[in-house]
Amino acid sequence: MLARIKAPKLTTANTIVCSLTLLIILATLFLGDHIATNLHDVWQLISGKADHYQSVVVWQWRASRLFGALVIGAALGVSGAVFQSLVRNPLGSPDITGFNVGAFTGVLLSIAFFGNIYWLSVLGALLGGIFSAILVYIFAYRDGHSGFRLIIVGIAISATLTAFNQWLSLTVSLETAMTAALWSAGSLNGMTWFRILPAAALLAILLACSFLMGSRMRLLEMGDDTAAALGISVNKTRLILMFAGVSLTAVATAITGPIAFISLAAPQIARRLEKTKHVSLSSSALVGAFLLMSADFIAQHSWHGSTLPVGLVTISLGGVYLVYLISREGRL
Repeated sequence: MLARIKAPKLTTANTIVCSLTLLIILATLFLGDHIATNLHDVWQLISGKADHYQSVVVWQWRASRLFGALVIGAALGVSGAVFQSLVRNPLGSPDITGFNVGAFTGVLLSIAFFGNIYWLSVLGALLGGIFSAILVYIFAYRDGHSGFRLIIVGIAISATLTAFNQWLSLTVSLETAMTAALWSAGSLNGMTWFRILPAAALLAILLACSFLMGSRMRLLEMGDDTAAALGISVNKTRLILMFAGVSLTAVATAITGPIAFISLAAPQIARRLEKTKHVSLSSSALVGAFLLMSADFIAQHSWHGSTLPVGLVTISLGGVYLVYLISREGRL
C-alpha cells in the first residue's frame, strides 16, 4: 500500500510559511550593498544582464548554499518526522537518539584513516548512522520496542559515541583533529554545486522512499496490532522507515556536519501549524527547509565581517526549544 507524494495542504499557516520562505530566498540571494540595491539590480541578475562579479556571487556562491540549506533542511525535517512517528514521541528525533552522532563517528573514522575525501566521508556517515541505529534497535528490544525505551537507549548510545569521538580526536594528528573539529560545528560554508547536486539526488531518492511509505507510517501510528490487522508487515515497514530516516540524517550530516534542532522541531511545528495529531512528512519538509534557510541567513548576517557555522545558530535555538518541549511533556 504505497502513498502518493502529496504537497503540503494550502492552509493559511502553510501559505504563511511558503511566503516567509520566499522572502528568505530573495534576501539570501540579493541582499548586500555590492549585489543589489534596488529592484532594477535584482531584475538584471534574474535576466542575466548583471556584471560577471555579481552573477558569480549570486548564482554560483549564494544560490548553491541556499539550495543546500533547502534540501538538507527538508531532509532533516522528514527524518525527524519519521522517527517521531515511529516512537510516538516528540523527543524521538535523530538529535536525541544519537543517529547524527553515529554519522559523525563514521565521518571521523573516514577522515582519520583515509583523509578528507568527500565521498568516503558520505559513505562513512551512512555506515556510522546505520551502525548506531542497529545498536539502538538491539539494546532497546524487550518483547518489542517502546518509544520511551528507544529514546533512553538512544541517549545512552549517543553519550558513548560522543566519548569515543572525543577520544579519537585526541589520538589522531593535529591536522585531522582540526578538520574534524571544523566539520563538527555544522556549516554550509564552502557549499558548491559540485558538492550539493550529487548529494541532493541521493537525498531526493530517500525523500521519495519516505513519502511512498507515508500511508504505512500513518497505520503504524495506530499501533502495531491495528497495522498488522490491516495487512501491514510491521517489522519490515519499521525497518524500511528507520533506514530511510537514518540515511537522510547521515547524508545531511556528511555534507554539512551535525546540525541540531531542525529534525527535532520541524515536525512538531508543522503539526501545530496544521492542527492535526499526525506528523505530516510534506509539511515537516517545508518547515525544515524554512528553519535551516532562516538559521543560515542569521549565521551569515548576525556577526559583521564573518559568517558563523549554522550549527551554532540551530543548537542555540534548539536548546531553548528542547527545554520548552521537555517541560511541556512533563506536564502531560
